[in-house]
Amino acid sequence: MNAAVFVMRVLLGGLLLATGALKVGHAPDLAAAIAGFRLLPAGAVGPLALALPFFELLLGGYLVIGLFTRTAAIVAALQFVIYASAIASAVIRHIPANCGCFGPQDAAVADWPHVAFDLALALLSALVAYRAPGILAVDRRLRPQ
Repeated sequence: MNAAVFVMRVLLGGLLLATGALKVGHAPDLAAAIAGFRLLPAGAVGPLALALPFFELLLGGYLVIGLFTRTAAIVAALQFVIYASAIASAVIRHIPANCGCFGPQDAAVADWPHVAFDLALALLSALVAYRAPGILAVDRRLRPQ
């Protein structure tokens, strides 16, 4: 099971690293995508658009190297549930929001498959948190099992 946790941890971390990297430097586009969901006050959209790419990069990095694995996986699970909830909200309210998941070139609109995908990622993250840290994790060096 430790090898499976490692694979899931690296895949989730790699996904977060990719999504974060694709968003860096595109805060106006990300802000427009976030605002399109009509969930947050206008004053919160800009700071979130600036911080989110770096948060995803940090979280992805922690998962890939296996540092603070359980905490990082729990935070990732919560983040994916929040994403799924925002997308589901847009679908239910018939808002044609642009997902923006993979940066400004991502023109995918919010739909039920995106909700399912984010919930699946949340489930994988929860499994990683439950079985953390997996093999080849820095946590194993810091806190031998």
